[in-house]
Amino acid sequence: MASLLKPSFLFVQLAIFASLFQYSLAARQLAESTQDQSFLFQYHNGALLTGKVTVNLIWYGKFKPSQRAIVSDFITSLSSTTSKPAAAGQPSVATWWKATEKYYGALKSKKASPLVLSLGTQILDEKYSLGKSLKDHQIQELAAKGDQQNAINVVLTASDVVVERFCTTRCGTHGSALSSKITPAKGKNYKFAYIWVGNSETACPGKCAWPFHQPIYGPQAQPLVAPNNDVGLDGMVINLASLMAGTVTNPFGNGFYQGPADAPLEAASACTGVYGSGAFPGYAGNLLVDPTSGASYNAHGANGRKYLLPALFDPSTSSCSTLV
Repeated sequence: MASLLKPSFLFVQLAIFASLFQYSLAARQLAESTQDQSFLFQYHNGALLTGKVTVNLIWYGKFKPSQRAIVSDFITSLSSTTSKPAAAGQPSVATWWKATEKYYGALKSKKASPLVLSLGTQILDEKYSLGKSLKDHQIQELAAKGDQQNAINVVLTASDVVVERFCTTRCGTHGSALSSKITPAKGKNYKFAYIWVGNSETACPGKCAWPFHQPIYGPQAQPLVAPNNDVGLDGMVINLASLMAGTVTNPFGNGFYQGPADAPLEAASACTGVYGSGAFPGYAGNLLVDPTSGASYNAHGANGRKYLLPALFDPSTSSCSTLV
């Protein structure tokens, strides 16, 4: 993300917009990939995240405990060993996440340890220690508060926090930075991965919480009912899921992506706007519907949760793969 850190740092930006425009652009680029080699989904010989990695959550601003549980349950749900499996035949968050293993299978080297994610520490900053208007470098400063070795640090900003370029060109971002600590074995600083996602409920739900809100552009279809009854947080989960997939498959800007390095399409952003089979601009696809609440979802999670998760680009078929 050349806009998030100085050029001396190596990192990647993923600006997620659940909008009709970006979905159309991604679809067009995927279609052109068979003709234009620059848009082929490629591996750029960089490191991927492997081994045991903790996901630390830094909550900036005021979130209700029930809201924090939506996200923490999602992180827990990524691992089939820590989340209760869904009923037979039912799609789960763990099954969705398992699709990222196809990227590791495409690597020539098989020596790396499999990636195992777990929920780490949660840091609450309810007093807005850096104010309510944040610049990019302050997001990195917040991310550095979490444990940095073998970790992904996730900064989540409340709905009353304004972040640079939030709602104009992005709903969240991921990148990497040099740790302030030294690796004893190598005697040098190491890089840690981080993610930022904002709560768009009051600022731009039509962009960053679609399809749980009517889109700003395009057909004004009736919005879907959010599975956890929180448009802002359910929207955050969609964006966090996309960024998690991008982080592990392209953590340092030289992993798997399509298109130019400064504006890459990654594992999930290459399929923006697709959630179920039959999706097209303005239509999220065929989804499951809770008979009681009427909420739309495509994955079961921990503690009886239901989530709507984005399609992931399948490198073996060069297509967007959905759970339903």
